This record gives sequence, C-alpha cells and structure tokens, in this order.
Amino acid sequence: MAGHSQFKNIMHRKGAQDAKRAKVFTKLIRELTVSARAGLPDPAANPRLRAAILAAREANMPKDTIERAIKRGAGGEADSNYEEVRYEGYGPGSVAVIVEALTDNRNRTASEIRSAFSKHGGSLGETNSVSFMFERIGAIHYPPATASSDSMFEAALEAGAENVESSEDGHDIACAPDDLNTVREALETKFGAPASARLEWRPQTMVPVADEQLAQTLMKFLEVLEDNDDVQRVQANFDISQDVMERLSA
Repeated sequence: MAGHSQFKNIMHRKGAQDAKRAKVFTKLIRELTVSARAGLPDPAANPRLRAAILAAREANMPKDTIERAIKRGAGGEADSNYEEVRYEGYGPGSVAVIVEALTDNRNRTASEIRSAFSKHGGSLGETNSVSFMFERIGAIHYPPATASSDSMFEAALEAGAENVESSEDGHDIACAPDDLNTVREALETKFGAPASARLEWRPQTMVPVADEQLAQTLMKFLEVLEDNDDVQRVQANFDISQDVMERLSA
C-alpha cells in the first residue's frame, strides 16, 4: 500500500472513518471560505473555488451550506480569516510527512501538530525539511465508470497531462501544477466534472514499512493528523508491504 491516498481506503474498510461527516464538512467549509476570499466568488473564474465546490459535492454537502461558506468568504467576515500553513517532518519509521492546514490560530495548530509527531515517535521539522523529497503536481481523479482506461489515457494526454493511472479505484491523472486548470477543463468538457482536482505532493522516493506494529503506529499517527480540524490534507511517502496490509485489513 503506497502513499497516503491508500491509507484512507484501508481505514474506511476498518470502519475507523465512520461518524466523521461533520469533521469533513468543517474542513471543506474552511476551504470554500478561503477560496472565495482569495479570488472571485464565481467558480467559473476561480479555479480553486471550483475545486472546493467539487470536493464539497463529492462529500454530499448540502447546497445551502456550500453557498453560505462562499458568501462568508466573499464578504470577508472576521471568522473567515484563516491562514494557510504547511508543516513538514518525519513520522514513525522515518516516513516523510507534509501537513497542509487552514488555521485561525497558528500557535494552537503548531502545538497540536508538534504533539502528534512527538507522541508517535516522529519529529516536526522546518519548512522545506522534507518537501524536497516530493514533487508538486496537479492531480485529477475520475470514478472508474467514467471511461475506459484507453479513452481516459488518450484524452488526458491530449489535454496536456503527464501521466494517467487507471485501476479499480478510478482514473488518476497527473499534470504540471500550472496546467491543472487547462487539463481539468479539457477533461471536463469530455467526461463531465471530476471527483476531485487539486494540487498535491507526490513522493519521489518511498519508505518501505514491513513491520506490522510500525504500520499500526503510522496509521494511528496519520489518523490523529486527519482528525485535527485545522488539517486539510496529509501526504506521506510510506509503502506498506502487501502481507502487512492484508493483516491490517482483516
């Protein structure tokens, strides 16, 4: 199991992500608010807001909740003043971790993130202490039923994408960060709106995790980070062996 996106899959199967809809909505509302504040409140003219709306719809957020968050950001209300902060460090097993957060209290968030790292045998580092091991990419995801792997591959490359990976979980398209909006719009014209379209950190090297106890500690650590209301996204460069993944999934 490579990378943090697969962490979510296994935790879903274990039932550890149940009853967290409100927490997910909190994170999405912050992104909607910040996106609307940073640019125009019109998603057609604000790519980041458009991506945030897609994510909110994918999570089945009510339309009126989405609209209220956008209005709050566009109006510049006091409670919409979130800052974007990135934290980097090493988690259990020397796994490199990047945490992206939206916070209205940097001291609180930094303290909570530092505590999560230290309690699980990791260490929080300085900015850019691990990001050099990752590549910034544009990432677009479509459900598997959207198109055949060949059709998606051809359309994505024609749109300017750099890579396409299709599996039973869907189609994952990667492109240069500056090309994200162009590629997304081209694919949207052909296949409709994607399930998600955003900038991500892609590991360039992976850290193998073959020990089951270490894998459990790592999963718990990542879950604690995800549970933090200020944390928007967590990316890590772990690669859990197949036999360990099967035991964790049991």
